[in-house]
Amino acid sequence: MTTQFDNVSVVKKANLYFDGKCVSHTVLFADGTKKTIGVIFPSSLTFNTGAPEIMELNAGKCRIRLKGETEWKSFEGGQRFEVPGNSSFDIETLETLDYVCHFVAG
Repeated sequence: MTTQFDNVSVVKKANLYFDGKCVSHTVLFADGTKKTIGVIFPSSLTFNTGAPEIMELNAGKCRIRLKGETEWKSFEGGQRFEVPGNSSFDIETLETLDYVCHFVAG
């Protein structure tokens, strides 16, 4: 996992979801790709996806359950998980989660 992104543009306006329980900023790359960098405060939330996503965790702990699955899986800083496009996932953040969301071209 890289520790920084170089030569990017950042959208100043924050993305606020779930009454401020998730806060992120959009990072735009010269090749047209997009990522978001943010935090999810301790909570239980459901996210819907359009494009496939890779969630890279910098710090914190969470449990996730992908749409259609019954089993929860645990993740923490230094790990990542993938979510299919046009789907959803439940997330329970056990500690404030510092993350990067990579949007994968479909």
